[in-house]
Amino acid sequence: MRATIVSFLSLLAVATLATAASADTLATIKARGAFIIGYREGAPPFSALGSDKKPEGYSIDLCNRIAEGVKAALQKPNLAVRYVPVTAENRIAKLESGAIDIECGSTTRTISRQSRVDFTLFTFLTGTEMLVPTRSSIHDPQDLAGKKIALQPGTTTERVMKQLFALRLINAEIVPVASSQDGLAAVESGKADGYASDEIVLLGLAATAKDPKSLRLSGTLYSYEPYALMVRKNDAAFRLVADRTLAYLFQSGDIGDIYRRWFGQWRDEPTPLLSALFSIESLAP
Repeated sequence: MRATIVSFLSLLAVATLATAASADTLATIKARGAFIIGYREGAPPFSALGSDKKPEGYSIDLCNRIAEGVKAALQKPNLAVRYVPVTAENRIAKLESGAIDIECGSTTRTISRQSRVDFTLFTFLTGTEMLVPTRSSIHDPQDLAGKKIALQPGTTTERVMKQLFALRLINAEIVPVASSQDGLAAVESGKADGYASDEIVLLGLAATAKDPKSLRLSGTLYSYEPYALMVRKNDAAFRLVADRTLAYLFQSGDIGDIYRRWFGQWRDEPTPLLSALFSIESLAP
């Protein structure tokens, strides 16, 4: 038995080293002549298509800064930057396959995801909330019994809400939706009593509703969600370029301008928790 375990661990170590050796994003970008950013089309204000049909949002601004860091690291000032849309279901596979070099959306950093990808420094802190009609009776978890709740499959929100239903013995019905826009539409049409996602995403989503005043948040945070940007596993050189860029944004205070650009209509300044996160991630050069 011991010999079997040792053999397995040896094979695992060899596989890990092989993976580490093959992960060279900077070399791939240089050979390709382009830096490819994966983005979500429907996760405002982090990542979405703007009125000009170009990707925009908080995470997009961060990744555009990282693109400048990549250009400097490769000494390629004219390096092309491309954008490829991804979904909650395929974002990790797209990164692993090399279809994208970094994923810029509203992705929560989790231990389970770190078995397949790596993450940059934390970029945001929010929590799971629920968008409901203004006249809804939903305020607390116990109000979810018998309700139809829209969720996106493959997200941490789905896991959080399913765990809540199981622990509290809540017999809510899950309504799968493909995107945040579909979740909003389900609530507006009455097909769902609420749409659960990250609080700050719901605020951005509500602003795009047919009648924003007809919607509200439930008033309960169901979890805390720390965001980061996904990068390929075992690629310290590329991750260092990204982390240096982010750390400079936090150190210089430039992150405040980016924050106010995308969240200023709801909150003038970051919450105390988010400000603390920026301070913690302001690593020394």
